[in-house]
Amino acid sequence: MVVGEFHHDVSFHFPVREVENDRVKLVPSVPSLHAELFFQGSVNHPELFRFLSCGPYDSTTTFAEEFIEGFINPDPGSALYAIIDKTRSPSRSHSPSEANFARVLGHLITDTTHLKTEIDYITILPPFQRTHVTTNAVGLLMEYALDPPSLSGLGLCRVQWQANELNYQSVHAAERMGFKMEGILRWDRVLPSGKGKPGSSIPSKAGDPRSDCVGRHTAILATCWDDRENGGREKALRLMARRN
Repeated sequence: MVVGEFHHDVSFHFPVREVENDRVKLVPSVPSLHAELFFQGSVNHPELFRFLSCGPYDSTTTFAEEFIEGFINPDPGSALYAIIDKTRSPSRSHSPSEANFARVLGHLITDTTHLKTEIDYITILPPFQRTHVTTNAVGLLMEYALDPPSLSGLGLCRVQWQANELNYQSVHAAERMGFKMEGILRWDRVLPSGKGKPGSSIPSKAGDPRSDCVGRHTAILATCWDDRENGGREKALRLMARRN
């Protein structure tokens, strides 16, 4: 893991830096650089939002205003990163473009008192799915969160992963990277209906005051500092290094 420059214009609890290896680079998301790429890459794929409480979005402006400026940026516990696939970059600068922008993911619900965070909003654009991108992007955020400051990490104790109970692909991806299933939060969230999320939730109860919405059970997984020190770090690095 190579840790780069510190971005001062982000309100995150911890330093937000560029993080990369030889295949993937994570850079703090900047609406003027990444919002249009995000929208154009996802506008024809509403299924990307099937298991998320947000989206799909009908314009770049809506995405930037509602999600980035309205949800991520005001929260000091959240930091959003753009994923750049260095293997598809047209130049050595790895500037974001349609060719190499794989989408976004973030650290959310970050707590400086209890030294924990969550990796969330991992939705990879179709051209980058089933490649090295997800494994390396998630692995880099795990490294940055859990590695000690002596290895350029934040030294946190716990990294959490939440997913719709029915999102088996997300749960499997987490377990593959070393996250352990801790339980199911039943009826954890109320999600909007009619926004491309069929089959993502279970019916609400009769007489529900938000009967136009649907409920969700949430799977909770986590990996912690002791998992990392007992083989977890090596396992993640092996997965990130695979070339097939």
